[in-house]
Amino acid sequence: MPPMSSVPSALQADWLTACRAAVAGMRTVLHEHPTSRERIVETGDRGEGGDRTLVIDQQAEDAVFAQLDALHDAGARFQAISEERGVIDYGAEDVRVVIDPLDGSLNAKRGMRSYSLSIAVADGPTMADVVFGYVYDFGVGEEWTARRGEGAYLDGHQLVHPPPERRMDDGRLELVTIESSDPQYMGPAMEGLARHVHRVRAIGSIAISMCQLAPARVDGMLTLWRTRAVDIAAAQLIAREGGAHVAFPAFDEPLGAPLDLEPHSPVVGARSAEGLAQLVSIVS
Repeated sequence: MPPMSSVPSALQADWLTACRAAVAGMRTVLHEHPTSRERIVETGDRGEGGDRTLVIDQQAEDAVFAQLDALHDAGARFQAISEERGVIDYGAEDVRVVIDPLDGSLNAKRGMRSYSLSIAVADGPTMADVVFGYVYDFGVGEEWTARRGEGAYLDGHQLVHPPPERRMDDGRLELVTIESSDPQYMGPAMEGLARHVHRVRAIGSIAISMCQLAPARVDGMLTLWRTRAVDIAAAQLIAREGGAHVAFPAFDEPLGAPLDLEPHSPVVGARSAEGLAQLVSIVS
């Protein structure tokens, strides 16, 4: 491990406290917009990720960026990559902070329960370089965290000795979450899903779905279309630190997907290498 003096200042920052403060700010935003009638209001713009921006998207992101501003004022230097604002220079490019202030915003605006804040900190340009991941599930109030090489945590408790992967008597994985569940993507995947999976769940938040792998609540997770880094950068580290296998099949290196705003590849995760290969075959 490099001496502390050579570690970029942003990696030494208290990201966990900043993330928790962002959650508190977002709770205020959500409390002020409690119903679907208020949450469907759009700003009239599109975010850098391409989606129409909701007022709650913008205000949630403001709550996150207030914490980034505070860290920058305290001396941290980094580059922020965010769902709505795009790439923001905070004084350095060697540390990237990848943010989705409201992953599952369709759920949030319709008054459904599963949506999350996702923040990842990386010391390089790809998924393999993520060193800190934070996902907060506003629906059930669960906090998922991980640091590279230090394990995954749920509500402050390390996830150790999760149960093994579960399969049916015919060999199919018992339970898998799917995202990007547009019917046009589901149709081509149905044959492979039927071959390898017994039951599926579509939660509506890529980050939350991937986090379920860390304690083996599910046996696998996959998106049926290309996924943006802002949706998955934090959760893929949490899953891997919980002992799961993760791959971005469009790249030769399983964790080679870049930390930018473009949707490059589906993401697939499983509790075993065999399960991962079976699920990759569905999206390949």
